[in-house]
Amino acid sequence: MSATTLDPALPPASLQEVSDGVYAYVQPDGTWWINNTGLLVGSQGATSVDSCATERRTRAYLDAIRDVTPRPVRTLINTHHHGDHTHGNWLFEDATVVGHEDTRTGVLASGVMATQEFWTPFDFGEVRLAPPFLTYTDGVTLWVDDLRCEVRHVGTPAHTTNDSVVWIPERRTLFAGDLLFAGGTPFLVMGSLAGAIEVLEQVVAPLGAETIVPGHGPVSGPGVVDDVLGYLRWLDGVARDAHAAGVPPLEAARGTDLGPYADWSDAERLVGNLHRAYAELDGAARGARIDVDAALTDMVAYNGGRPLTCRA
Repeated sequence: MSATTLDPALPPASLQEVSDGVYAYVQPDGTWWINNTGLLVGSQGATSVDSCATERRTRAYLDAIRDVTPRPVRTLINTHHHGDHTHGNWLFEDATVVGHEDTRTGVLASGVMATQEFWTPFDFGEVRLAPPFLTYTDGVTLWVDDLRCEVRHVGTPAHTTNDSVVWIPERRTLFAGDLLFAGGTPFLVMGSLAGAIEVLEQVVAPLGAETIVPGHGPVSGPGVVDDVLGYLRWLDGVARDAHAAGVPPLEAARGTDLGPYADWSDAERLVGNLHRAYAELDGAARGARIDVDAALTDMVAYNGGRPLTCRA
């Protein structure tokens, strides 16, 4: 196991071997802009599943990779377009960057966040956009020596409009991207509540994964799927009741008892998730554009008017 310290207030990031030659790079505490990545090591080179949000964090990840293999990272797979999973792509200079067609589009359209008004300040360092340049529509099979790794688009908007998973059937191991948060509140503002439920029920759960690397939070077992599905179904009920009563998302969130989800990090995402759920209840298509700035503004208000805590 290799570890690097990025923030003295947090436990160190660690490269954890979850199966022979298969690693999860886990960055505590998994909150805003602090994601997990994956590493698959073969005899001819390595594959990374996602990069990190900042230059500093991606360079630390590259240092951790060099601790376990001298071989170059030849392939980089992006599970979706969000900057915490893609901003560090440019530092993988010799890698083929692979992703869904809409992941490429999303990286280019989003660019680099120009202002951090919604979060406590953090340093991106240098970021050069490096979107996937080998793209697929449904999926692609990656071989790490004789190990089959299936890169699959999930088929409908969920966390975003372009989510993919990396499934290693022989090892019953799944890199889930941000379809799953372990111990953190899911975030659906750019995706779909209905789609997220469908994907977990019809795509993720049937795989029967025994080891799951979520996009944020500790490496988990299959129970994390049930946990997140429980939250999404609970959220659906909250949204339907509040929407029918004509209660705005911020007011609805303030009046909601988080119950079993009170200890999950980033509770303010409830407000943004209600913005998304309301749009769908009003007839918007899954993944349709909504006013993200308005949702984030309400999230800050829910947070007592304070910027959302980011320790990236």
